[in-house]
Amino acid sequence: MRVQAIYKNFRMSPQKMREMVRQIQGLPALQAQAVLAVVPRKSARAVAKTLNSAIANAENNNNLKAENLRVIEAVAGAATTFKRFQPKARGSAGPILKRGCHIKIVLSDGLDEGNEN
Repeated sequence: MRVQAIYKNFRMSPQKMREMVRQIQGLPALQAQAVLAVVPRKSARAVAKTLNSAIANAENNNNLKAENLRVIEAVAGAATTFKRFQPKARGSAGPILKRGCHIKIVLSDGLDEGNEN
């Protein structure tokens, strides 16, 4: 059974977030939690929060055990970008892009793998 959690509009660029989600893709859920716990980055804390939410969804909504779960998909996509301007020389303006991202983590217990495409 597949279970997911999505963290929307996190204020960090997707490029920085993808470094973290690539590290946990394919790992067992508890091992992924351990990996994220020792990484001292803001992006690791956000991914850990999303992973904990996905594990809680699996345990509370579908009665699955955390020991059997595996991260089958972890992606960070672009969210809305705030566009601001910084004053520059001679009355011109330089753009500032404040990027955001969505984090999506999908867990599976591996029992319905035959039904997937």
